[in-house]
Amino acid sequence: MANLTQEHGGTVGADGAEGAAGPSRRTVAVALASGLVGAALGVPAPAAWADGWSAPRPQRSGRRRHDPAHSDVLFVGAHPDDEAGNLSTFGQWREQYGVSTGVLTVTRGEGGGNAIGLDEGPGLGLIREGEERKATAYAGIDNIYYLDKADFWYTLSAPLTAGIWDERDTLERVVRLIRATTPDTVVTMDPRPFNQHGGHQLSARLAIEAFFLAGDPGAFPTQITREHYRPWRPRLLLAQNYGFRSLLGPDAPKQRRTDPNTGLPVFGVFSGTRSSEHGVSWAQVETDAARTYATQGWASNPSEVPTDPEKLGSDWFTVLATHGKAVKSEVRPQSGLRPIYAEFTAWAERVGLPWLANNTQPRYPAAPSTVIPEVATAPVLDGVERDGEYPGPELPLVYWQGQDVGPDDISGTARLARHGDDLYVFVKVTDDRAGAALGEGDLKRHWRTDSVEIAIDPRGTADDTSVTFKTGIFPFSANGGGPVAERDADNHQGPAKDTTPGMAVVATVTEPYAGYTLEAKIPLGELPAAADPEAFALNVMVYDSDTDDKTGQTRLAWSPYGSAQADPYVWGTARLEGYTPPADRPSRPAEPVIPTDAARSEDSPASVAQSRRTGIPLAVGPRTGGGDRRG
Repeated sequence: MANLTQEHGGTVGADGAEGAAGPSRRTVAVALASGLVGAALGVPAPAAWADGWSAPRPQRSGRRRHDPAHSDVLFVGAHPDDEAGNLSTFGQWREQYGVSTGVLTVTRGEGGGNAIGLDEGPGLGLIREGEERKATAYAGIDNIYYLDKADFWYTLSAPLTAGIWDERDTLERVVRLIRATTPDTVVTMDPRPFNQHGGHQLSARLAIEAFFLAGDPGAFPTQITREHYRPWRPRLLLAQNYGFRSLLGPDAPKQRRTDPNTGLPVFGVFSGTRSSEHGVSWAQVETDAARTYATQGWASNPSEVPTDPEKLGSDWFTVLATHGKAVKSEVRPQSGLRPIYAEFTAWAERVGLPWLANNTQPRYPAAPSTVIPEVATAPVLDGVERDGEYPGPELPLVYWQGQDVGPDDISGTARLARHGDDLYVFVKVTDDRAGAALGEGDLKRHWRTDSVEIAIDPRGTADDTSVTFKTGIFPFSANGGGPVAERDADNHQGPAKDTTPGMAVVATVTEPYAGYTLEAKIPLGELPAAADPEAFALNVMVYDSDTDDKTGQTRLAWSPYGSAQADPYVWGTARLEGYTPPADRPSRPAEPVIPTDAARSEDSPASVAQSRRTGIPLAVGPRTGGGDRRG
């Protein structure tokens, strides 16, 4: 079982003249729509079962083949390691067809965890760049382009990410890189919104838009008139599809398949093919490469893959466009969409691919609900549940994610109470093994070891966690210390002593270790907005690590669905009995404090050397001083 990891993820300004000359929304929509196949929007079956669409074509002649910037395939992702699951495919394409691959990574993953040290922010980003360059070299990939955008935290919101990345500037740079590298094929991530990092969604959206815009001379025209690039329309557009991972063996990708949501064609590339260069299966090569992402805890993943081909899977891709034109499919509209899903549906319609929004909003299960009783006497913060302190119902914390183990390994419950303007939370955890005890400089990214997370949406109306309160609490820390609380991926992340000074936490840890109890006081006045007593929403989660390597294995939650820690739509309602917030407390959430420090390509010797070799400016910025990319 692979360890649980989670990518968490400052902008570079556009060239002023280019920004003024960039395409309007209407121009973008027209350019994208012009790539559609056929006349009818709804067709019963995809039209992409055509010759040669399932593999890219190498450029075997002409100037582009000898251009150091050219790649036959361009992968577009958000963070280092987003390409890791497709290195088997990229390596095979190189060995079998002579196809070269380049990688565009929008950020360097500065907001992610670090399982090997204390570096974070830009320092961590440069470490992760080194990991990515080492990993992709297994597949013969030489060129990785970073846009120097900030990775801030794990969010499910593409709109929130767009604001941090400066969406227009990022799109301009993706278009520029397609024109500079002249790929036959663009591969990107899944743009759909449910249960997926907002950075993944947005990088895919921008890749899709740029695929069509790069061939339009009216899109970012000064790239053509001043920078001397030529319009370039790639032939094939693919998106990662992880919905077919359970299909094993070499025969699985031999069948024609369609994505059940979009109706678009899907094809697989079998990972069990033997690499002549490496002398093992490409599945093994991909595993070896992935283990280089040590900061993400992947070095502790199993080092060997099965040798039986029937136990190996394939990389799967949805075909979004062939011959430079979008593949059409039936549109199945949904009603009653929540804002995140309505926004994605509007985007899909605007760019002329409305079928991408089919079934975009899942059938959320009914969220749990409870009542937080008011108590006349404040609970004593000592990690002990005393009679009458928590008279409300016990909240069961059930399996949510990771390795599905029994209650002898990990189990937990929570209780809630309110006294005055303070919320009290009592969590009891039974655990068979203690995870890593983090040191003073490493008490962050709580999901890496044993911890409790309490997530609160005070108004019950949040579409993303930037207007919520989320605290991660470590029941113990190194050298007999702890407990310690921090805030992550919320309205104001950082140590709780700085971001929520009125918060107090205690814990009792059994000896010998068999679990812990944890008790927290959270001032309602320090939440991002006034608590609505009827709509108050929250979730309580337990993270369990059974190793010393700062990786988690199992997660529990009161409301265990999807990305339960990052999706406020999932959180349960918890009515605050007898509570009225002070009249002067604002109902509108405070503006979020979001870290935007990003590593810069100019500080990376590898990126600087690559820029000199390919002629593509650092961060794929505007080219100056002439030159010609005319192919």
